[in-house]
Amino acid sequence: MPLYEHVLIARQDLSNAQAEGLIEHFSTVLADNGGTVKDSEYWGVRTLAYKINKNRKGHYAFLRSDAPSAAVQEMERLARLHDDVMRVLTIRVDEHKDGPSVQMQRRDDRDRGDRGDRGDRGDRGDRGDRGDRGDRRESRGDDRGDRGDRGDRDRAPRSDR
Repeated sequence: MPLYEHVLIARQDLSNAQAEGLIEHFSTVLADNGGTVKDSEYWGVRTLAYKINKNRKGHYAFLRSDAPSAAVQEMERLARLHDDVMRVLTIRVDEHKDGPSVQMQRRDDRDRGDRGDRGDRGDRGDRGDRGDRGDRRESRGDDRGDRGDRGDRDRAPRSDR
């Protein structure tokens, strides 16, 4: 049977349990039509690139399946009819990669914790004498003071007045 990868985007106002329930629902649709779901991942709530049905965020779900095309078509049809699903993308692949998807790997990279991988910042010089940006702005105040000699400005009167 052909191998597929599916990405579902559900409405943002669903709970995490409801979004994961959608994964189970569509997994059973595939199974009922002769397919199997090899792996599923819940990617969480993410910001959309553009508004979809007045939503700025959505619950993302990822499925890897081994199913006949009729089962995939039925799953997509039901997903498009489901009120909570905003978008569905299905891609046929030659093989499934082992381990977590790229999105889950990126999430693991973000969980660095204490950011111990940053190294020494000694090459930046001594910043103690300048203060931080807020101090420089406060010292400037509302009046910027003398702007220096700008010379005589010969301005022609505006003709539109």
